[in-house]
Amino acid sequence: MPVVRDVPAYPVPGYGLRVLGALEDAGFEAWVVGGWVRDALLDVPMHDVDVTTSAPWQETEHILAAAGMEVHETGTAHGTVTAVVEGLPVEVTTYRVESAYSDRRHPDEVRFVHDVREDLARRDFTVNAMAYHPERGLLDLFGGREDLACGVVRAVGDPYRRFDEDALRVLRAVRFACRLGFDVEPRTQAALVACAPELEGIARERVGQEMDGVVSSGRVSWALRHEFDVVARAVPALMPMRGLNQHSSYHAYDLLEHTARVCAGVEAFAGGVPTQALRWAALLHDAGKPMCVSIDENGHGHFRGHQRVGADICRDVLLGLALPHEVANRATALVRYHDRHLSATSAGVRRLLRRLDRACPGEAPSLAFQLLDLQRGDALGKTRACAQRAVELDTFEAALAAELARGMTFRVRDLAVGGGDVMRALGIGPGPEVGHALTTLLDDVVHDRVENDRDALLAWLVAHPCDTSALHPSNPA
Repeated sequence: MPVVRDVPAYPVPGYGLRVLGALEDAGFEAWVVGGWVRDALLDVPMHDVDVTTSAPWQETEHILAAAGMEVHETGTAHGTVTAVVEGLPVEVTTYRVESAYSDRRHPDEVRFVHDVREDLARRDFTVNAMAYHPERGLLDLFGGREDLACGVVRAVGDPYRRFDEDALRVLRAVRFACRLGFDVEPRTQAALVACAPELEGIARERVGQEMDGVVSSGRVSWALRHEFDVVARAVPALMPMRGLNQHSSYHAYDLLEHTARVCAGVEAFAGGVPTQALRWAALLHDAGKPMCVSIDENGHGHFRGHQRVGADICRDVLLGLALPHEVANRATALVRYHDRHLSATSAGVRRLLRRLDRACPGEAPSLAFQLLDLQRGDALGKTRACAQRAVELDTFEAALAAELARGMTFRVRDLAVGGGDVMRALGIGPGPEVGHALTTLLDDVVHDRVENDRDALLAWLVAHPCDTSALHPSNPA
């Protein structure tokens, strides 16, 4: 169980104290609330300080500005302004209560109140519904400190009402459980499952923010095993994985358990700090299998083409959740090649880097090492016999490192010739033929058909002219 203190393990930071002091010197009440209080009781340092106060937001803005702080109106409809103190933001919100949520996303009405206890009662989970003041101490009306000590996430009051107010809280509960390493309290858990379908009505970018938090926690394997009903509503592409028997001598588990093991394996092989793209790739690496399954006459399962289908699914999922395009591109490339056999020869290393560079220009070396961790995790998620593959990949990693140290050729710019050389050798002017010739030369170097030497490349180019007919399609009559 977590070790939880009776009071925060460290004092409120000076920039937070300045906000509290200014408001209370003006005759209002103010408390530090939310994540800082929770994490300070767990002895986890946190820089973000949020304050709640009895002052109307207009008064808050005036008071803090008069005290020399930069103030921005960041959410005045909900009573929130943000002060910038010592270069750090402090959100300050007026005590409030909220009416019904007709759209299950936004309160129909926000009413400002004078009692902090009313404000705490409308919050989502007990561990987030505590307030602290350096002089008045901890205000914990709903057993948040006890729930921290027990390692549980519990809704404040009626969990069904909390989730009916904002369905995104269903996924938020899973994120907090993952981040804190907690379980979900049974009654709250029942409400999670019952209310999970309402996630379909939430804007995908909001779902994406919470789901990315689940993935980034490093405990998505736990979420797949214990909160699949919620996670699969957030990412419907995961839904067909549950119970899918792979009918393969290489697989000891159904597709869902295999995926959970791959996610856990990636965390281990990456030392607990995989990239965002690698974590998503582990989650979605086999998302194409349900669409590609076939059973042969001997009862053996096959998933031909699942890598390409899975890559398309991965891209659609991540862009649909409004994750950054660069993350989607990297994860998609990892999924596309997660099952590819890797040859530890110079040509094999060059071929892999060439493919990865086409997918994500300039990122091939980093992606290659990430791909190794994905393949290692994939190996551990199969049968015991397949686990040996995780060790065998060390040979490829050594070859990769050696080739990169030697300055290997896998991009056009690595070639010993350039566009001017090509034009002079072929007697052509600028145009697409030049790029096509360079790309063809690169492929020939990557596949060991010619050495990356200027004279050798030019001689090869003259002796093996490129087919450029595809660059000039004929116009139909």
